[in-house]
Amino acid sequence: MPLSKIIKNALISVSDKTNILKIAQILIKNKINLFSTGGTSEILKKNQIPITEISDYINFPEIMNGRVKTLHPKIMGGILRRPRQDQDIMKLYNIEPIDIVIVNFYPFEEGKYITTNNIDDIINNIDIGGPTLVRAAAKNYQNVIVIVDLYDVELIINSIINNTFNIEKRLYLATKAFQYTLNYEKNISEYFLKKNTLNNNYRKDLFPEEIKLSFIKKQDLRYGENQHQKASFYIEKNILQSGTISTTNQIQGKSLSYNNISDADIALECVKDFQEPACVIVKHQNPCGVAVSHCLLESYLSAYQADSISAFGGIVAFNSSVDENTAKAIINTQFVEVIIAPKISNLALKTLEKKQNIRVLISGSIKKNKIGLDFKRITNGLLVQEHDTCDVDDQKWKCVTQRYPTEQEQKDAVFCWKVARFVKSNAIVYGRNQTTISIGAGQMSRIYSTKLANIKVQDQGRNNIMGATMASDAFFPFRDGIDSAALFGISCIIQPGGSIRDKEVIQAANDHNISMIFTNKRHFKH
Repeated sequence: MPLSKIIKNALISVSDKTNILKIAQILIKNKINLFSTGGTSEILKKNQIPITEISDYINFPEIMNGRVKTLHPKIMGGILRRPRQDQDIMKLYNIEPIDIVIVNFYPFEEGKYITTNNIDDIINNIDIGGPTLVRAAAKNYQNVIVIVDLYDVELIINSIINNTFNIEKRLYLATKAFQYTLNYEKNISEYFLKKNTLNNNYRKDLFPEEIKLSFIKKQDLRYGENQHQKASFYIEKNILQSGTISTTNQIQGKSLSYNNISDADIALECVKDFQEPACVIVKHQNPCGVAVSHCLLESYLSAYQADSISAFGGIVAFNSSVDENTAKAIINTQFVEVIIAPKISNLALKTLEKKQNIRVLISGSIKKNKIGLDFKRITNGLLVQEHDTCDVDDQKWKCVTQRYPTEQEQKDAVFCWKVARFVKSNAIVYGRNQTTISIGAGQMSRIYSTKLANIKVQDQGRNNIMGATMASDAFFPFRDGIDSAALFGISCIIQPGGSIRDKEVIQAANDHNISMIFTNKRHFKH
């Protein structure tokens, strides 16, 4: 049966227009008619993509400065129609069936936008029509494909073209859509809660008298950390978003294990901290190699070479699309348990299919998570704290030594400081040119974390790492850590400061002509 008789019409109305031209061209090529609104339609028309304006279709203009444009019976009827029950009413009122709804909302959760605008501006940008369209499409998922993450279009476009779009995929996208609208409105409610002058105890409300958590089972696992432990994977019922381990789509490989999920979460959260193409390799809950470069292939190779021994059987995470060359490099270079990325090209997927046991996860678009709560279970109790964020503001950092860091040292200090947040305490990170050189993790004494980092440098056959930067997640209680690092060529150190022996530590740095930065914030990770 021709595609045009199965999927005929698509409605597109997006705030984030990434790849929207490519998506629209694919739909048009496959004889799918496009309906659109406002800014989206302007972009498509400027690029000679034929579309039908919603206002022309419903014969009613956008009014009230765009506040009302899609809330109309012809639109809602086209989305909510039931093929076997509503044909007569659709024919009577000339209602076209809408088979695909591609919608995303204004990113209300962006803190910068919220803090730089008053409440009237914020209210004007609360999306009303978008959530209504998405809910309607998700409700009628058996007849309508709903997409709120543009990365999903490329993942499922072949299914649309080949007429293989099954009910499971429709239900998956509908679930994601409801989660998207729920999270969007939660962000709005939290903003109003903070703005409400009657509630000046918002921070106190982070820790209520009683905590009620709601999670749903996503899957049973083969076992827990060890074979004798049973395990399952639960995800939050009411707070879910794209770009997390909980919402990834596994498209290849064996079922995920308890340790896979735990390590993959750390890898993905760490790689989110970088804007340029980055790779993070995690083993046993610690990054063992991290690199940022001009291209993803270089980032991967640098991250792997940073600690090739530890990388064996690791989790490899990327912050941008994996291409064919990077996929080839991975399978030709190392044994890997999991690969996770926002997207993976079709050629790269074909390459990875040669290693069927590799677990391949697509996260969709990623972004740094907003502030939330962390939980740690103890015997008969629960520890609750604010999430440890790392919004780097190097303008507030202070150089405390005679020598100031060079431009490259400053850049590497930011890089190493970001990595240190994900390393088990006591954490020591050596890096140069935005690539980790060596990492000392999880030792009971900071000097032994430093010595461990030095041992790894020696095992790599290096006599020194002249010009490298060192990050410490907490202050140095003694000068011995600085003296030990200086033996291997460390030229810049970034640390929180705050020890009663800071003067001794600073003097040690001066003795070795090392620049030292105090951040006044520590990043213990237990």
